[in-house]
Amino acid sequence: MIKKTVTLVLGGIMAGTAAYSQAAPFEAYEQKIQGTDVTIKMVPIKGGEFLLGSPAGEKGRKADEGPQKKVTIDPFWMGAYEVTFDQYDLYADKDKDQAPLPDGMTRPSPPYIDLTLGMGKSGGYPANSMSQYGALMYCRWLYAKTGVFYRLPTEAEWEYACRAGAKTAYPFGNSDAQLKDYAWTAGNSGAVYHKVGELKPNAWGLYDMLGNVAEWTLDQYDEKAYAKAAAANPWNKPTGKTPRTVKGGNYDDTAENARCASRLQSDEAWNDRDPQIPKSKWWNADAPFVGFRLVRPVKQPTKAEAEQFFADVVDKFVGAR
Repeated sequence: MIKKTVTLVLGGIMAGTAAYSQAAPFEAYEQKIQGTDVTIKMVPIKGGEFLLGSPAGEKGRKADEGPQKKVTIDPFWMGAYEVTFDQYDLYADKDKDQAPLPDGMTRPSPPYIDLTLGMGKSGGYPANSMSQYGALMYCRWLYAKTGVFYRLPTEAEWEYACRAGAKTAYPFGNSDAQLKDYAWTAGNSGAVYHKVGELKPNAWGLYDMLGNVAEWTLDQYDEKAYAKAAAANPWNKPTGKTPRTVKGGNYDDTAENARCASRLQSDEAWNDRDPQIPKSKWWNADAPFVGFRLVRPVKQPTKAEAEQFFADVVDKFVGAR
């Protein structure tokens, strides 16, 4: 059993430096979802330092990508792929999981339209159009289902993992000439998302970090977040229901909007077509370009800490404006 020291961002508090025991090897593994044949591949992301944001001269850079700041990130596991409909619908589709939900949990209301817009669903296509609430509730369900705590990545964790040690605009360099080999964007996607894992992974074994569907993070969006970012495990904790930060670009984005440092703030207009009053808290009818992937922190929280985390990032904002 290996003893280490780590600082963990959890549930709106900095848990501080604490010793933990890592019973399992820090290596890639498959998380099986009980009662199904569905698994989720998780890969280890070693901790380290990196420059968050982009340098002033980077092509396509926007003002909200700076100033660059050196930050330290603790180790974690991250999903090798974006969460797929095969994985998400075990929670979202009541017909696919006959087990009762834990007390206090609900399933997403069925979408009133085909959110895939015909682009594909079963067989490895990325889950899309869920709100950040829907993505976090999936994490909560997965925790109840497996006993392992999963969450969304912070914006800093996401960018650190995307770069995979690179200091350039893309994980493979500053030129976008190779982007077509790693990412589905406007230049090669045919205006649709694709099955996960069809292109090359980055150096740390993560697929589709750029392009395909953009990905929710845990952070409240703030144009000036980096100027205020902590030096270790920065997280701009939620203070309001919107906007939240989305990373990675999508299948309809230009190369400049699918760089490691690119940022996008969520927009309530993503649900304009929803005729319901109030509008769905689960789905964004006009955002087929948004999905998510999972993170598992190395230091697992206690049950009380996990419940407090979900209370702080999910329950607190239900019904909020």
